[in-house]
Amino acid sequence: MQISITGHHIEVTDSLKDHVEAKFEKLKRHFDNVTDVHVILTVEKLNQKAEATVQVSGAKLFAEDTQEDMYVAIDNLVDKLDRQIIKHKEKNGSHR
Repeated sequence: MQISITGHHIEVTDSLKDHVEAKFEKLKRHFDNVTDVHVILTVEKLNQKAEATVQVSGAKLFAEDTQEDMYVAIDNLVDKLDRQIIKHKEKNGSHR
């Protein structure tokens, strides 16, 4: 799984990078065909926004979350992507 992290109006520190990588390991538990992840972290005045595009076999999944704390936004983002990956996996399994 290739993770690329980009920051808009924010410097991506090592602790943010480690937090993102640790949280995205959770996605590999449910579906090991995750090939590419692109995470964009943005600061807009008081809002901290995290968005990600995940390339899995057969689909591109996108989620975003806006909070006042970047770490909470990343956590919620991973939860949203986790639900999407589980739904995608069930949909693929039901057709075969």
